[in-house]
Order: sequence, then structure tokens, then C-alpha cells
Amino acid sequence: MMRLKKGNSNTNRSEPNQRRRTGFVRFIAISASILLVILTVSIAGTYYYFSKGLPDLSILKNYHPNITTKVYSDGGELIGEFYIEKRTVIPLEKIPRLLMEAFIAAEDSQFYEHKGISFLGIVRAVFKNIEAGKIVQGGSTITQQVTKYLLLSPERRFSRKIREAILAYRIENQLSKEDILFLYLNQIYLGHGAYGVETAAQSYFEKHAEDLNLAECAMLAGLPRAPSAYSPFTNPEMAKKRRAYVLKRMLEENFITAKQFKEVSNKPVDLKARENRQIHEAPYFTEHVRRYIEKNYGSDSLYKDGLRVYTTVNLDMQTAAERALESGLADLDERQNYQEPEEGVGVQGALVCMDPHTGHIKAMVGGRDFNRSQFNRAIQAKRQAGSAFKPIIYAAALDNGYTPGTTIIDSPIIYDDPEREETWKPKNYGRKFHGPITFREALAKSRNIVTVKILRNMGINYASAYARRLGIVSSLNMDLTMALGSSSVSLLELTRAYAVFVALGKRVEPIFVTRVVDREGKVLEENEPYVEETISPETAYIMTSLLKGVVQNGTGWRAKALGRSCGGKTGSTNNHMDAWFVGFTPDIIAGCWVGFDEERDLGNHETGSRAAAPIWLQFMKEILRDKEIMEFPVPEGIVFVKIDKKTGLLPTPESTSIIFESFKEGTAPTEYSDYAVKSDVADFFRLESY
Repeated sequence: MMRLKKGNSNTNRSEPNQRRRTGFVRFIAISASILLVILTVSIAGTYYYFSKGLPDLSILKNYHPNITTKVYSDGGELIGEFYIEKRTVIPLEKIPRLLMEAFIAAEDSQFYEHKGISFLGIVRAVFKNIEAGKIVQGGSTITQQVTKYLLLSPERRFSRKIREAILAYRIENQLSKEDILFLYLNQIYLGHGAYGVETAAQSYFEKHAEDLNLAECAMLAGLPRAPSAYSPFTNPEMAKKRRAYVLKRMLEENFITAKQFKEVSNKPVDLKARENRQIHEAPYFTEHVRRYIEKNYGSDSLYKDGLRVYTTVNLDMQTAAERALESGLADLDERQNYQEPEEGVGVQGALVCMDPHTGHIKAMVGGRDFNRSQFNRAIQAKRQAGSAFKPIIYAAALDNGYTPGTTIIDSPIIYDDPEREETWKPKNYGRKFHGPITFREALAKSRNIVTVKILRNMGINYASAYARRLGIVSSLNMDLTMALGSSSVSLLELTRAYAVFVALGKRVEPIFVTRVVDREGKVLEENEPYVEETISPETAYIMTSLLKGVVQNGTGWRAKALGRSCGGKTGSTNNHMDAWFVGFTPDIIAGCWVGFDEERDLGNHETGSRAAAPIWLQFMKEILRDKEIMEFPVPEGIVFVKIDKKTGLLPTPESTSIIFESFKEGTAPTEYSDYAVKSDVADFFRLESY
């Protein structure tokens, strides 16, 4: 009987075990391979799936974010900003190293090491948040934040995070770290409407980003996580704690020394809330410019394209205009015992000032309070001009055979109006008539009946066409009431018409904007003065002389207090609903209107002389203080002749008042005064009423 050897038995048993182990290893290997293939396919499929429709990264290389349109005064001061996102883009060279390091320390300490996604940063953020018991750090890298701000929507979905990671990786392969930082620091939102570090620096500290100190850099770098929660304006304690955290991170990353950390940790930050100067400096003017830009370039250009708009407004003049109008209206309130004006109620006013030689609008106030009413009464309102329209009639008459010495009879007249089946009896202020009166005196004293007679004599169509030549564009009443200013015009167009006299017959287009420049520095628009000669220099000069007479001897007497050569005309309407004064010196012109929006009586005796002229006077005194006194230039073709002030003819020994009068060559009087005749006529027509 044979016995099996022990060794052979073990060998036989080990062979199946070996085969089983080999099979298991093979199984594991095959399974792993299959899983790897599945994982690879899954990752590839996921990448392919989420890569479809991803934004083109070329938009990052052609970075054109929404930036702020800025409006400047004639002196280069910022007076207005228009934006959807308040942002000023600056190059990386103008961003201080400490500011970049502060953001890197607070948001992405591995920025220079990772390729768009920092797994170490994600792990560290998880532990920091667990330690703090709340979210104090995020896992997103700066590159991922760039994708979120510029390429993807802000939705909080897992799918968006995958797309964000893919884009971040792609960005890192196409852009340098410096390019990514440039995009991030100009795009990021930092609270209170400020986008980008430059705008934030100005909003919080009234500094350019390049001028920020370490404490200010740390304060800004603490904002991206939660701009509202860490705002130094609304949550100063939270902002201080957040700043301390940023400084600690900068120390840990060796961006600052222990000495710097200690010095800055308890150092207060000097906050300076940036005011909206559009509201405080020249609101009506700036709003007019905003409408102009929007009309000519569109809303997108206005609010997104960062235009630079250079204007004509002078801030010193603008401030003087606002002050004068408020003071004058307050005086009127006190005289008439009006209560503190409420929204939409109360006496209103407007003032516009322009250079008569260039058309540049130097100041414009369209109402008492822009915050209560944005309606611009200097441009948008059209009111009856009253006697302020008379200089247009008189200028037309000078080109229709009249001279300053022409005598007109101030006597009662009655006109039939067949269309209305009624009669019209024009009256002078005070209901008196004055017999023979010179052309000059009639304008100085603002005689209604004389003006009506002049208009009737030269024709309504002629006067209307002449008004158009002077720049009146509003509809005119084509009847004799035109002489008394029954037509409604804007303050700007009436002021512009008077400017023709100052500019020796040249009409200028009002200019608010001198230049518009796009974000690349390309000039889109440049406005030079547009000047057109519309009446003769001689006629213009004589009108200037006549309107100087209105100030020296007539209804504009209050303006004499200016103490320099000036002319102007008051204007009042029936029932004292509108009060006007338009006046000028050789180099500046300003018009003022006062009234209620709802067209009601201003109050007893509230004429242009009492309600509007003092506002003009206060304004002109302030803007002309310490300025050289100038005289109106005399053009060729003007002669000065001594005449009798009362008759307008050559003086005789009986003349009691003799003046030098200006005439166009060939139009001066050649006859001598006949006092016997003039006196009889005057006595006959000096009537009190009809």
C-alpha cells in the first residue's frame, strides 16, 4: 500500500489558491480598468457636456465693461456721473502692490500657484468656516470669481460651479496672472454702487487707488465677501473686524511685517463719503446735458460707455445763480406772506446766463429745488413774455424807418376784433396817456399803446419774421397783442434774442456741451460757436443804447446799482402772473423769470422790476465782482447828435433837456423843436383814462 508524500499534498493544495489569487488580482485589475475607463469617460463626458455653449474667452481680451460717463464744468470739475455700474477702469500699473496683495491674502492666497482651481484653498476654507462657525472664507479662486463676474450668471447651482471651474482652467491657460488681476480688480463690486478699486477708493476715501495706504487697502480687500455687511459706512465695527482679518492674512502670507501689522491694526481709517455732485452743483444744467447725450448717443452709450462730456457751465457762476434765485424768491415769500413752499407749490423762478459772443451757457437754474421738481423752467417752460418782448418790436422798428428820436403819440386807441366779435382797448400801466413821446422814452417807460401803434404801422408779419431772425422759435400770436408780449416763450430763447444786441447783430446758438470723448479718447463731438449775422451792427448798437436807457431812466432802474455799463428790460404780464428781467453787460447776459407754475397772481405790485430784477442784480454783482469795467463798442456807421430829449429833434434855446443820441448815418434829425406845437398836443392827449 502506497503512502502519499506530505510535500506533494501541499503542492497540490496551493495550486488552486494561487489560481484564485491570480484570478482575484486579475479581477481587481480588470475592474479597476473598467472603472477607470468609466471614470475617464464620465469625466470626459461631463467636461464635454458642460463645455457646450461656454462663453468665448475673447471677451476677456477685449475687456470693455460698463463704465461711468462723467460730465465736467468749463474748469474741469466733475459735476455729474451717469452709470449702470459706477466704474472707472485703471491699468494694473496704477494699482499699488499692497492693494493687490491684500486682495490675494483675503481671497486667494494660492493665486500664483494654482491653475484656476485651488483644492488646498477649498479644504482650508472648509476648516476655517467650521472653526468660525460661519462662512468666513470661500473656496473660489480669484480666477473663478472673474468667470463669475464676467462670463457666467450669478445663479447658485452645482452645474454652474462645474462650468466655472472649466472656464477658470481655460482662463489660466490663455491669460497671465497679471491680466487676471487686472480684470478682477476693475470688475469686482465693492459696495455703495462702486465697481472696481478705483471707484471704491474715491467713494470711500476720496482718493485714487494708487494713493491708498495699507489700512485703506485692507479695508477695501475685506469688502468682496459681503459688501453690505462689511461696509464701513453702515457697519463700522464689522468693517473693522474684517480689516483686521485681512491684515492678519497679509502677515501670514508675509506680505507685511509684524511691525506694519502692529502699526496699522488699531489705526482709524479716514472715511469721506463722496457726495453726488450732480445733485449739489448744477442739477438742472446737468440733467439737460444728460437728456442731450441720451438723445444723440443713446441710453447704452450714456450709461455704459464711459463718455467724457465737457460742458460750458461755470461753477462759480452757477453757485451765484442758485444763491440769487433762492434769495429773491425768499424775499418775495416774505413780502407776500407766502408759507414755506411745499412739493409742487410755491413761487418758482429760473435764471440763465450765457456768453453773448460764443453762446456758451455759463449758468442755469430751472427752479427752486431740483429734488422737488426736475421741470426746467429756463428751457421747458413757456410763459407770456409781457413787456420783456418789446425790445424785439423796437428793434424791428429801427429797421423799418424809426429812430431813437422818432415821436409817437401816446393816446387812446380802440381796435375791433371781428373774429372774437369784440373790441380791444390796450392800456398803459397805470391807465394813463402821455401825449407825444420819443421812441427812446416809450421803451424806457414801457408804454404799451406806443408799442402797439409801432407794430400796427410796420405790420405783424414783418415783426414776426424779425423775431425769428433774433432766435425766437416759439409760436407767436399773429395779432396786435404780440406788441405786449402775449406770446409764450422760454427764458432761454428770450435771453438769446437780447444777446443779438450785445453781439452787434450776431446771433449765436446756445452751447451746453463743448466736447464729447469716448472711452478710447476719440473725440465724438466738438462744438465751436456758430455765429450768424442777422441784423446790422448799427441797429444792434442802438438797441443796446436804448436798453441802457431803460436802466438809467426807466423800469429797469434797479440795475443801476450794478455800478457799470449795462442794459436790460423788465417784463410783466396781466394780473402779475409773470415777472421778467433780461439784462446784460458788454460780455455777459442773463435772464430771470419769476412766477407760479399754475399761472396765478404773484401778488400786489410784483412786477418784473420788483420780483425779477433784484435776482438778476444780485447774481451779476457776484459774478462781476473784481472784474474790469467794460464799455459797449461803437460800430462804424453810428453818429452821435445832440437832440432835445422831449421832442427828439434838434435843440433850440427853449430846450430844457439836451442829450447825445445815437443814429445810423443819414437818419439823424434835421428839423428843430417846435415847443408851441408839441405842448399843445401833449396837453390835449394827457388823459387819465378812457
